[in-house]
Amino acid sequence: MNGKKTHSPLTIHHSLKRWSPVLALVLLLAIAFTNSSCGVYSFRDVAIPDSIKSIRIQYIDNKAPYVNPQLSPALSERLRRKIQGQTRLSLTNADNADYDVKAVVTDYAVTTSGISNKEANLNRLTITVHISLTNNRNPNSPPVEYDINRPFDFGASLSLQQAEAALSEEIIRNLTDDIFNRLFSNW
Repeated sequence: MNGKKTHSPLTIHHSLKRWSPVLALVLLLAIAFTNSSCGVYSFRDVAIPDSIKSIRIQYIDNKAPYVNPQLSPALSERLRRKIQGQTRLSLTNADNADYDVKAVVTDYAVTTSGISNKEANLNRLTITVHISLTNNRNPNSPPVEYDINRPFDFGASLSLQQAEAALSEEIIRNLTDDIFNRLFSNW
């Protein structure tokens, strides 16, 4: 041989395999830094301007024709916890919070969504929440308003109360995620 050290394809494969997590992390960080914009806090598609430091989440009222008494307190608390855990914003009850969020459950309706042998076999609970976001840092802009609605299917053999008990965690989690995404995602 001519004194040159050669590597077999197997050796090169093992070297790349050992370094691939490091390379993946470096690539991920490079993409994150090149896609970030100045003046905006951005993580997991969450976009909050640097000037926004505080947020007030007002109690989510339930003004639907049918009122589930557990929905409003659970939804209000879960949204506060999610914002506290996934943003840098500080929660406050002050009127002068940078962001002020009001939400109202406006509809809570059950419809038949599946029929088999001329009988209902699947029902759908649809919950609608109206959200209003006021940016107190920009008093000249009107509140941004959104409506979200989410369907939850359940067997027709269940009563509404049984379905609510079975779906409670899913309802709160999904509605919280939908509200959070509408408030802080750029889509």
